Parts: sequence; structure tokens; C-alpha cells
Amino acid sequence: MIDAPFIPPEQFTDPDAALARVVELYNTQVQHLRQKLRDYVAGQDLGGRVRAWYPSVRVQVDTAPRHDTRLSYGFVAGPGQYETTLTRPDLFGHYYREQFALLLKNHGIGLEVGLGRQPIPVHFSLADDEHVEGHLSSERRRRLSEHFDLPDLAAMDDGIANGTYEPGPREPQPLALFTAPRMDYSLHRLRHYTGTAPDHFQNFVLFTNYQFYIDEFIRLGRQLMQSPESEYIAFVEPGNVVTPRVDRAAQASGSPPPRLPQMPAYHLVREDGCGITMVNIGVGPSNAKTASDHIAVLRPHAWLMLGHCAGLRNTQQLGDYVLAHGYVREDHVLDEELPLWVPIPALAEVQLALEQAVAEITQLSGYELKKVLRTGTVATTDNRNWELLPHPGPERRFSQSRAVALDMESATIAANGFRFRVPYGTLLCVSDKPLHGEIKLPGMANHFYRERVDQHLRIGIRALELLRAGGSGPLHSRKLRSFAEVAFQ
Repeated sequence: MIDAPFIPPEQFTDPDAALARVVELYNTQVQHLRQKLRDYVAGQDLGGRVRAWYPSVRVQVDTAPRHDTRLSYGFVAGPGQYETTLTRPDLFGHYYREQFALLLKNHGIGLEVGLGRQPIPVHFSLADDEHVEGHLSSERRRRLSEHFDLPDLAAMDDGIANGTYEPGPREPQPLALFTAPRMDYSLHRLRHYTGTAPDHFQNFVLFTNYQFYIDEFIRLGRQLMQSPESEYIAFVEPGNVVTPRVDRAAQASGSPPPRLPQMPAYHLVREDGCGITMVNIGVGPSNAKTASDHIAVLRPHAWLMLGHCAGLRNTQQLGDYVLAHGYVREDHVLDEELPLWVPIPALAEVQLALEQAVAEITQLSGYELKKVLRTGTVATTDNRNWELLPHPGPERRFSQSRAVALDMESATIAANGFRFRVPYGTLLCVSDKPLHGEIKLPGMANHFYRERVDQHLRIGIRALELLRAGGSGPLHSRKLRSFAEVAFQ
């Protein structure tokens, strides 16, 4: 076995020192892998199997938690040993430091930082612009697994987040929802699906199912970059095309891809990472799950769904807004991970921010606001042609559930927010009423979309601004935490 130089574990009581050791360990291990892979690509005989290890942090808690009970994270559930592996401190450094500081504050214990027991897959050691494995012959590529660790899906499941993980005897309890290889896997998937590097993603995320919203977000992003007073310092588009704010010394960079990725992402970047990312997930619950599965490892402070829906009540008008306070989950893509008997609660902070944003942007308040805003249950289906099922079919269930709107993504986004402890919310806009004869026709739909999209998008952005102003602590609701919850946010 050809290991990187060993650095023994050490106890730390300062979060900055603990983070510095994580950086040292990670860089040493990754550089070892990269160099050996270059040697292998160059045709050298490595003379053995190459291995590098993820850094880890471990704590031993001997007394009951001492913590600020207002915060929903930052402490362990009870006495015992807890551990997690860590990756990409260049990307997650601020996040790790905050988690370290809370553990030290709440428990008054040392953090043991050392090498963990999970090997780093060689694919996850490469920098974004490194593609050395592409120069391998078919024979050398086939034998890659003889010399390096490859991604192991058994180390990447979501058992911790799903509440199904059971550590073996004498194994530590988890400190975080995601292991390091699970996080690395999602970082690579994000580049593929969204066309942008994970580094550009911001702490507040908008999902949409229509390109019209993206077109408006692009127009707004480019416009904001022309104002030196903008709170955003850059606008990033697929291909990592970076447009800096006009008064900044940075140069524009990146190049547009020859074709858009499956779920293109766009980012209004702030210095503190608390800007806004918008992702066009397209139509359907599968894409909604895929995008949120991977964005969840970035630990955003909130994500919202903005999109169009079918209005199910005859009192609704085209263009009315629906603020979801409950979900009928007929999307099916999360049935294995999150059983249907699990309720998906509305989060008060998100609901209030969305309602306030609608009031501010529409300039309506009180009873008048009810002219354009309806609060109710949203049904999400995986059958785009549900209207063609034999009568009474699903409309009877939707009526019994008191649903006021139907779409194909919202319950998936909300349920994955619940599953991954990411605050979530949904604000939809009624674009058709199929139960009442008002179906989408191309000309009418295009006119409607152009007319409503600008206002709807501004409402979503304003809601995220309100959530950001309220701080992240109150936003991470205890409703999202389980009995024996992990310490990391």
C-alpha cells in the first residue's frame, strides 16, 4: 500500500486551528493521489496500490448536551462518540468552522481531527480542470481499479438523512447528514447537470419549471451587474460565464457551452455566499429530486419553488398565486426514502416571508390580498396527462384532500427539503384550469407567461431577501430535526 505521509490525530479547542488541520490533511492526501495518477497515466509502474484518506473530525461527549435550545443544530443528541469525514475545505471551510465553533461552545470538549476510515476515490481527487484520466489507454483504464480506489456507492447512500442508518458495535454515531464521498459525488453531479461549478452556488435557491423565469433572471442579473450599488458582486451563467459587477477589477471569464445542460443554474453572487441561485429543473418530479438531492450537500439556508400550476377551484383566476401550506404527494420518486405517512409541514418563517413578498410586490394588503393569493394544499403528480384518466379518477382524491392547485415538482422539492433539513417553500401561479375548461393554448400561454413572470420572480427574490435579513438561525426550524439528530446543520 502506497499511502500519503501520515499525520497523527490531534485535539483542538480552537475552531480555526481545527479547520487549518483539516485543510492540511486534505491537501496532503489529494496531492498524493493526483501525483500518483499522473505517474500512472505517464506509464510508470506504481509498485503497489495507492490510497489516500478523507480527513475526519471526532468528538467524545460524556455529559448531557449544554446548548442554546433556540438553535436546532450545533449539538449532539447525548453522551457518546460522534464522527464524520470531511472534504473540500476550500469550498466548505466557512461551514465547517461554524459547526466546529458550535460544538466547542455547546459541549466544552476538544475536537479530534485526523485521517478518517474512508478512502478518497481517485476520481474525486481531480481539480475541476484536470482530465488526465482521459489520456489512458483502454488497458490502463481497465486496470485503474487495481491501483486506486474508485467511487463506492455503498459509502454514499442517504441512510443518515433518511433515519435508517444504524452504526455497528463500537462504531461512532454520525456528526453530519452526508459523508465526504457522498458530498464529492454530488459536487461532480452538479457540474454535469447545471453546467456551473459548485463554488458558485449561493445559500438561497430558487427552483423553477419554466425557461421564462430563467430568461427574466438573466435579464435582471445582467442589469444588476451594471450598478455599482448592487449588493451582488457577480452574475454566473452555465459554462461558468462570470460577469463581474461593473466597478470590480475582476475580468469576465468562462465560455457558454455549445448546448445548455439538463438543469442549467444561474447565480447572483454575494461576497458572503448569501446570494441567490436559480435552477431550471424542467418539468417533472424526477428532475426535481435529482437537483435537490445534489444541492442539499451545499447546505443552503432555504430553497423555494416558483412555477406554474393548474388551478383546481372555480373561484381562481389565471394569474392568481398559490402559497402551499400542505402537499399531496403523488410524485412517487421519494416513496422509498420518505414514506407517504410522513407529513411535510409548512415552515412559518418561509410562509410569512412569501406572503409579505406578495403583498409588497403587488401593493395589496389585508383582505385585498386575497384577490390574488390563495393559501392551500398543492397536489404533485408524476402523470402529466392526469386529466385523461377515467373519471372521476384523481380529481376525486384531489377534492377530498382540499387541494387548490396541482403541479409536478412542488411536493418533491418540499419533501426533499424536509428530508435534508433545508427550509423550503412553494409559491405557484395558476396558468390553467383544466377542470373548468380553461386549458393551455400556445398563444394564450405565451402571453400569460410574459405578463406574469416578472412579478412572480420579483416576489420570489424579495422573499429570499426577507429570509436572509432574518438570519439563518431562526430559519433552520426544529420541525426539520429528528429525535437523535446530527450536530451539523
